[in-house]
Amino acid sequence: MTFNVRRATCDAVEQPDRIARSKRHAESCTRKTEHRAGHVACFTSHVARRTNRGFTLIEMAVVIVIISMVAMIVLPLLPSTDTANLRNTARSLATVIRYLGDRAVTTKVPHRMLLDMGDNTVTVKKIVVGEEVLPDDPFFSRKIMAEGVSIEDVEIPRLGKVAEGTVRADFGVSGLEDSIVIHLKGAKGDHYTVMALPNGRRVEVLEGYQEMKL
Repeated sequence: MTFNVRRATCDAVEQPDRIARSKRHAESCTRKTEHRAGHVACFTSHVARRTNRGFTLIEMAVVIVIISMVAMIVLPLLPSTDTANLRNTARSLATVIRYLGDRAVTTKVPHRMLLDMGDNTVTVKKIVVGEEVLPDDPFFSRKIMAEGVSIEDVEIPRLGKVAEGTVRADFGVSGLEDSIVIHLKGAKGDHYTVMALPNGRRVEVLEGYQEMKL
């Protein structure tokens, strides 16, 4: 009984102390919160002032220099449209020569490819009883020469190098009858070369203006 009375007395004495400590802790937390809120408000105000002020001339100059450096590095690595057109035209022409040789061999029907440097066109004809007629294969009706690409000259053994007019390449039942070198020129003055050997032996696409002894 005496123990319980003493404990109750101690609790009665300590309770105001605990309340006081709780109040002091709450006040301390409030002051810390207010202090942090002041820092946040100060930082927000600084950011807002900087945003409203905009970029300085030095900052803008640095950004422009960085963008220029990136452009100088990246742009040369991007493929040029003119170069791509030239390369694709050379590959398309080589494909036509290969297919034309195979077609003449498998069908036993002679064909002819006309390279017109005046109109800058490549036309395929089928030879029927000595007459040129349009082939019935839709593959030959598609456009070969891309925009901005021209035939600079054509070289074959029986004519040498020809830079104007129309050059004829004949495909007999054994394939291409004569070697041929075709130089293509792009809009920027660069070149691709298509070389073909007779009887379906080889057709090559080479970058640049390449010459071959025929």
